[in-house]
Amino acid sequence: MNQDRLKQTIEEIYGRDAAKAQMMRYAHLTAQFTEEFGACEPRLFRAPGRTEIGGNHTDHQHGQVLAAAIDLDIAAAAAPADDGKICVCSEGFGRIEIDLNQPYTNEEKTAEKGTAAALVRGVAEEMKQRGYRSCGFRAFASGNVPEGSGLSSSAAFEVLIGVIISGLFNGGSIPPEEIAHIAQTAENDYYGKPCGLMDQMASATGGLCRIDFHDPAAPAVEKLETDFRAMGYRICITNTHGSHAGHTEDYAAVQTDLAKAAGVFGKTVLEGVSAEDVIGRAVEIRQAGGDRAFLRALHVASENSRVLQEAGALKRQDMAAFLALVRRSGESSYKLLQNVYANSTPEKQELAVALAVSEAVLKHISEGVCRVHGGGFAGTIQAFVEEGCVDRYIAAMDAVFGKGSCFCINISSAGGREL
Repeated sequence: MNQDRLKQTIEEIYGRDAAKAQMMRYAHLTAQFTEEFGACEPRLFRAPGRTEIGGNHTDHQHGQVLAAAIDLDIAAAAAPADDGKICVCSEGFGRIEIDLNQPYTNEEKTAEKGTAAALVRGVAEEMKQRGYRSCGFRAFASGNVPEGSGLSSSAAFEVLIGVIISGLFNGGSIPPEEIAHIAQTAENDYYGKPCGLMDQMASATGGLCRIDFHDPAAPAVEKLETDFRAMGYRICITNTHGSHAGHTEDYAAVQTDLAKAAGVFGKTVLEGVSAEDVIGRAVEIRQAGGDRAFLRALHVASENSRVLQEAGALKRQDMAAFLALVRRSGESSYKLLQNVYANSTPEKQELAVALAVSEAVLKHISEGVCRVHGGGFAGTIQAFVEEGCVDRYIAAMDAVFGKGSCFCINISSAGGREL
């Protein structure tokens, strides 16, 4: 790509202040590609991580979500290969090799489950299943989305593979929503994690969005033009360095509990069920699924309504109302959804520690709020902190979790794409 055009594109995605560093980053990726695979002209792709603003565990219930792509991403230099093999070298995922020439057996699917190879395989296979061209390629990737941190490095990686295949073999014509669905299927059916669609949709589409999953095959996406910095706040993420890797069963249990509650209403998910409905059928829900199923159902029903209120507050630029809703969302996730720590590992409560420290710090320095971030059980918390208090907040959180654990993120208007 012409360097002037590349610089312009990078400025559009990352902003002028970050353009020089990003130009060096992509030059490094190209050099690493050449060193690994030989001289050619690779093309450049990227897919962002995401931050969940509202709607904790509502996406898989066909509910409401507020989510945003962020300025941390996974980028790659990639080029077609005529041997039908995919090889992805990555500073975060190691070396992955997939042979599309060979039949994909159940034994291979079982062996790959839970690995990054399953994500690559899943995206490539699903592309073919949906009628798109999916051929061999070589790629060198590098990312700055912390793995296992709740900023959805896995979704970014899946979407990245999707935009590479779209760009190299399908003229970049595959819609972002379609790439998101393909990425989710790769994570559900190949990797083996029962996630919703929020992460992939936010990464693929970019910006801050309210997503309505009433029809999960065609979610309604509403872009919100929100500038938190203009309203005097920054989004701070604290990485507690606990990994999501060991919590697949905990995530699955959330959906199992909610399915039991939904069954009381003759449904498979809780879409369309209000908090009043849940309370009105409390006895039946507790009999069908136990107390935790009732509490988790009450969270989802309340959270769906809360997302709509949060979106309304942001449209009005009413930061006080928005922060109050974020506080209630965090309290609901902690008390009702119960995804701050796992009962199976009571000695590991990093998120609970982070929330306790964050609340104590914010009480003294800021009108900000904090909440569990993403799927929970491990990973990160999110805080909205007044601009002038950010340095003190970061210092206090780093003192507990280590230097560099707390950092600010910015919303990225760009989703997964070719540069």
